[in-house]
Amino acid sequence: MAKRVVIAVGGNAILQPHQAPTFEAQLRNVQVTAAQIAKVEAMDYEIVLTHGNGPQVGNVLQQNDIAKDVVPPFPLDACNSETQGSIGYMLEQSLKNALNRQKSSANVVTFLTQVKVDPAFKKPTKPVGVFYSEEEAKKLQVDKGWDMVEDAGRGWRRVVPSPSPLRIHGVDAIVHLLEQNMMVVAGGGGGIPVYQNSQGEIEGLEAVIDKDRTGCKLAQQVDADVFMILTDVSNVCVNYGTPDQKAFKSISVDEAQQYLDEGQFAAGSMCPKVESAIAFAKSGKTAIICALDEADLALRGKAGTQISVYN
Repeated sequence: MAKRVVIAVGGNAILQPHQAPTFEAQLRNVQVTAAQIAKVEAMDYEIVLTHGNGPQVGNVLQQNDIAKDVVPPFPLDACNSETQGSIGYMLEQSLKNALNRQKSSANVVTFLTQVKVDPAFKKPTKPVGVFYSEEEAKKLQVDKGWDMVEDAGRGWRRVVPSPSPLRIHGVDAIVHLLEQNMMVVAGGGGGIPVYQNSQGEIEGLEAVIDKDRTGCKLAQQVDADVFMILTDVSNVCVNYGTPDQKAFKSISVDEAQQYLDEGQFAAGSMCPKVESAIAFAKSGKTAIICALDEADLALRGKAGTQISVYN
């Protein structure tokens, strides 16, 4: 019987920092990503793929701002849905081509995903969009009223509210698709944040949900065997970037939580990845954090960092 894995890839797997944000550049990156995901499918896994959209939704917001005097800007939740569609299109096409090359009978479908969140959120914490210099960031704070933070030493970015996901809408449909030999792209950009109003109706919220936290919630709700987070480093490390840096091949939930409490992992970068991996692994299953090009090796235990209660 096929095992089930939820794989989360970052927005940087679609657009690299300081890379021109053209459609062609993003499609080329997605094609590389798709080739790696196809290797996992060849190992007889049912796959739900979720992805980030930080650079992309930031660019949509920038487009809206530039054109606001001509075309009324859309709210942030609608911008999230736009990026789910555009990135989903690139992923679905690239994945199907990659699967065809390896003679797989699996198909691919993109699932527009709404995610219930707690509407009582306030502090902006989620980086979106392009990187700015400190001087540019300060000017944007004054000119546009944006909240700006330094993002893991890579430059300054805009931050927006980022509520925690409470429930993924449409999970029964996702599971049905998996059972029909479909690879499902879902929860893109963390999903479209929604809540239930006083009349019991669903409404959108202007926020961006962290894709790793949504990936964890998705993995729990579809009863995945493995939750895998693909990033641009090979392992979870402590004392990162220092002579005392230590990489882990495996780590227990308790040990990972201890390092998390010590502040070993950068906010907006490795921190939500480790938090999400811990949350999933607490159930007795395995979470993996690894480099994009080592996904298949990591599932064989030959790369990445395995997080579980048993280590």
